[in-house]
Amino acid sequence: MESERDTLKKDRVVDALNDDSSALQKYQKFFVGNSSFSAFLRYEFAMMFAAGTRGALGFFLRKHLFPGLFAKTGKGVNFGRNISLRCPTRMSLGESVTIDDGCALDARGAASADDFSIGPRTLIARDTVLLVKNNHLRIGADCSIGSQCNLSGVSGIEIGDHCIIAGQCYFGGGRYKMALGEGPMVTQGLETKGPVVLGNDVWVGAHVSILDGVRIGNGAVIAAGSVVTSDVDDNAIVAGVPARVIRHRS
Repeated sequence: MESERDTLKKDRVVDALNDDSSALQKYQKFFVGNSSFSAFLRYEFAMMFAAGTRGALGFFLRKHLFPGLFAKTGKGVNFGRNISLRCPTRMSLGESVTIDDGCALDARGAASADDFSIGPRTLIARDTVLLVKNNHLRIGADCSIGSQCNLSGVSGIEIGDHCIIAGQCYFGGGRYKMALGEGPMVTQGLETKGPVVLGNDVWVGAHVSILDGVRIGNGAVIAAGSVVTSDVDDNAIVAGVPARVIRHRS
C-alpha cells in the first residue's frame, strides 16, 4: 500500500531575490541567515579573506574565522577551500568535523541550528551539497559522506552514527505534482512521503539514490547504483532498481 503523502509548497529562490526588500536585506537573508549587521560583517570578512585562500595561510585563516559564522561549532573543526556557506547562523558542527574543498552547505529552510547539524568527527568529502529546503538535515557522529553527494532535505534527512556513504549519492527530495490543468508542474508544489532516515552503521555504495519516506535499518548495506524506494530492514543487503533484498549480513 502506498504511503500517505503530504503536499509541500515549493518556494522559488528567484522569488526571494526579487521581493521588495533592499539589496542588503536580500543578501543577509539568502547568505548570512539573519539580519544582524555584525553577523554580516563576520561573514563578509571570512568569505573574502579566507574562503578561497590557498595553502597553509588559507587553512589557518579558515580555522580561526569560519567557526564564528556558525550557531554552534565544536573544537578542532577543519574547513577546505572554496566552501559555499548559506545561512551558517542556522548550522551546528560537532568537534573535529571536516568539510572538504568545494562543498556547499545551505540551511535556508532550517528554523534553527538543531535543524542542520553534523555530528563529531564526521567527514564531508569534496564537492558535496548539504541542503535544507524544508524541515531538517541531521548527520550523526563518526560518519563519512563521500565526494559529490547531494543530500537535499525537503521533508527531512536523518543519518545515524558510524555511517559510510560513498560518492555521488542522492538522498531526499519530494516529487513534483503533475496534474493536468493545474498549471506548470514547477508551480504545483511537491508531494512527499516523509523524511529519509538512516540508522546506525549503514553502508551506502556509490551512485545510490534514496527517495523520500524511506527508512534504512541499523547495519544495512545498499549496493552501488541502487535506487531505494521502500524501507530496508536491519542488517539487510539490498541491490537493484528498485532495490530488493538479496541477503542479510551473517
